[in-house]
Amino acid sequence: MTLVKWAVRRQKNNIMKSKHLLILCLTLLVGKLSVAQNAHFTTSGVIEYEKSVNMYAIIKKRITKDNESFLQPAYESFRKSQPQFKKQSSTLTFTDNQTLYVPKPDEGPNNSFFNTAIVAQNNTIGTDLNKRTSSVQKKVYEETFLVKDSLRKINWKITDETREIAGFNCRRANALIMDSVYVVAFYTDEIAVPGGPESFTGLPGMILQVALPHENIMWLATKVTDMTIPINKVAPPTKGKPVDNKKMRATLEEAMKDWGQYAQDEYKAYQL
Repeated sequence: MTLVKWAVRRQKNNIMKSKHLLILCLTLLVGKLSVAQNAHFTTSGVIEYEKSVNMYAIIKKRITKDNESFLQPAYESFRKSQPQFKKQSSTLTFTDNQTLYVPKPDEGPNNSFFNTAIVAQNNTIGTDLNKRTSSVQKKVYEETFLVKDSLRKINWKITDETREIAGFNCRRANALIMDSVYVVAFYTDEIAVPGGPESFTGLPGMILQVALPHENIMWLATKVTDMTIPINKVAPPTKGKPVDNKKMRATLEEAMKDWGQYAQDEYKAYQL
């Protein structure tokens, strides 16, 4: 084969390879465009959450040398008669970047002796994610407050860990709130609303799971219903003594100033 023929053949082979590569790239591009066109991002609907509280762990942490004579027997009795995890339900309705978080009535056994603030569901929360404000109807023992203020700023650190929750692909994020409460959350960008249960917000999508490992509590989405929601269905609560976050903290501190270590647990719970 002459040098000229070899060069011509090589050029033809290169042209064929280039054509094949171009066809492959176009095929992949068309596939991605098709997926993108068919992708659906939820912006309105209802999420059902289940709050799970490890009662055994919470009660055990409250036992000290000063109270073990009566609290240890109560704890042992509780373990024999009650499940380890207390389950409670709530809903988050969302539309137009506004959310309304509402706890459902507790239908479980009423163990009032151990129903501390961390166990109960005390908050009904209306959130405006555009204005970054919230209105929280907060039950504190026999009194109801209406706490209006800006949203809590949470410095989330997004990780590479993923999992599926309620049919949605989710990514993990970690944070520290109130200086000492460690938070693990999983959010999905398939729900294009940066909200979540209780007062947890600020991630690039909806939070479907929140765990406070050291507080022995978790909120987990069990069902997501994609549906059109009228804006009046996410109207914030309006009843309660009006305060802001600063006034609410001062009120709690004054009420619990003589409660000792027990006050710290209750105070933290009401600030979540």
